[in-house]
Amino acid sequence: MRLPLSQCLSALVVLCATACITAPAPDSSAALPAQVLPADARALAYGRTASEVIQNAELRDKIPGLFGADWMPAAQSRGQVAQGATAFFEKGGPVRMVSVGGKNYVAVTGCVASACPTRRVLLLIGEGAVPLLARLDDGPVPSYYAYGGGGVAPPANAPTIVDAGLRALQEVGGAYP
Repeated sequence: MRLPLSQCLSALVVLCATACITAPAPDSSAALPAQVLPADARALAYGRTASEVIQNAELRDKIPGLFGADWMPAAQSRGQVAQGATAFFEKGGPVRMVSVGGKNYVAVTGCVASACPTRRVLLLIGEGAVPLLARLDDGPVPSYYAYGGGGVAPPANAPTIVDAGLRALQEVGGAYP
């Protein structure tokens, strides 16, 4: 049985149109509502700059715990990030607030000063400094990190939350410095 070319093309158009209107998967970042919130005191609770946030007394030990062996250069810590995640905060962006799935986070962005377009980080800090979630771009595949403290496990969908936060930041302009 042979189908005429016009019928094959029509079927292909219908298939493509159907795929375009399919709802996003429930666990995708597109399904999580996310928005940048107006600046207020909560955004600056841990500091006004990425550097101040990293050195904040409440976060000083948690952030290296978030990145684990990747915090320090790989030669020193056996991590997977050659320069270490600490280098990704060399040049910090503005500290902002984002809401993802109804939960608020302080959003801190940064990048390696000599390679901002490709080597960057997004850190989300939950209310009360728990959880800490991060996305580190150091090559074609991003790395995700999640840290829970005080007996609270980090969310299982941490990458989805971070990507939704990143999407919200990108929608209002540049997410990174």
